[in-house]
Amino acid sequence: MNHMPNLPILYADEHLIVVDKPAGLLVHRTSLDAHEDLNALDALRAQLGEDGPPHLAPAHRLDKGTSGLLVFTTRATAARELGQAFDQGQVQKRYVALVRGWPEERIDHDQPLARDPELPSTGQVQLPARTAFQRIGRVEWPFQVGSGHTSSRYALVEARPETGRRHQIRRHLKQLSHPIVGDATHGKGAHNRAVAAWLGGVQRLWLHAAELHLPHPAGGQLHLVCPPGPAWQMLLEKDGWLEKPAL
Repeated sequence: MNHMPNLPILYADEHLIVVDKPAGLLVHRTSLDAHEDLNALDALRAQLGEDGPPHLAPAHRLDKGTSGLLVFTTRATAARELGQAFDQGQVQKRYVALVRGWPEERIDHDQPLARDPELPSTGQVQLPARTAFQRIGRVEWPFQVGSGHTSSRYALVEARPETGRRHQIRRHLKQLSHPIVGDATHGKGAHNRAVAAWLGGVQRLWLHAAELHLPHPAGGQLHLVCPPGPAWQMLLEKDGWLEKPAL
């Protein structure tokens, strides 16, 4: 991604703008990825032009590699109220992920997580963290990763985080020994490379923010849905699915 992308706008009013963020795009500039100039905040500002809202700001975090729903606020009051809603667990979130192996059909995982995923967890404060996982698809592809089996198993899961720790879904799936495919930090490089090759060179973090229920700053509830894009449909078109979901 070497040019400012045009972000699909899924919802907009005087308080909020919701976009479909592509995988590989930062939400905003950060010292953690200082060499990267492109980000969703600057892209949306450029897209809206001079008539755009002066107080545009992201309402929540979304990892660079994650695609899907990204909410921006356009007023300081909306930013404050929605920020509190995310912090206080008033926002219901649903993600879709491709993971290594075949997890159990339903897992409620509540292992605490260190505050900063970029640092060794030893000595850090351990924060409560809860995620509900539901397996929605299973596939077995005819390639070998490492020694042993001549085929490799993967699954699609829905993840519903009940808390909002950094990299929560990614770290919880690593703890469960079912890391997300394409996760260079918490996943398995050999599987990441093998799946990318099987999919014709598509390399990405296979995690998508698909659905949000949140309190609207003006009152009431807002329900947002963002179906996974073409890369996910290509994934489902591959042979080998024992359980194929409709994404």
